[in-house]
Amino acid sequence: MDIGAMMFVTDYSMRPDELARALEERGFESMWVPEHTHIPTNRISPWPGGPDLPQMYWHTYDPFVALTAAAAVTTNLKLGTGICLMIERDPITTAKEVASLDLISNGRFIFGIGGGWNAEEMQDHGTNFRRRWRILRENILAMKAIWTEDEPEFHGQYVNFDKCWAWPKPAQKPHPPKLNRG
Repeated sequence: MDIGAMMFVTDYSMRPDELARALEERGFESMWVPEHTHIPTNRISPWPGGPDLPQMYWHTYDPFVALTAAAAVTTNLKLGTGICLMIERDPITTAKEVASLDLISNGRFIFGIGGGWNAEEMQDHGTNFRRRWRILRENILAMKAIWTEDEPEFHGQYVNFDKCWAWPKPAQKPHPPKLNRG
């Protein structure tokens, strides 16, 4: 049985590189980190975990920075986002981050994605909460084109770009495994 660990790596927690090293030494299969760019103080959206949102939600590292630090000090530990809020990200930039991390880690990245629960956080990124699942789907389709085509282009309702060159491509073919979550 493979066992992974998920932790909110924050500016006051164990560093992500130290955590990764400790997990690999202890035989864990994977390390997962979540994403929240910020938490609006006027938050109305209820946290699914209860009435009080823990402080770690607004202290998280950027997941790609944290996982790159983890990749640099490990050789076998799989590295995953749990979850990446693609509805708050630019798909072209994130496609490059994912491909770069997958190459640096020698194909150990797992791309956990989701639509999120915090409407106010999404709004600050210009994302309509009600359309988040359609936006998420289109962002992923655009990223898949970038990862698998030499001259990708994408023309959708939310993502639109003409033919371009975008390297590196991920180590895993056709792209890192994608896990859909909430």
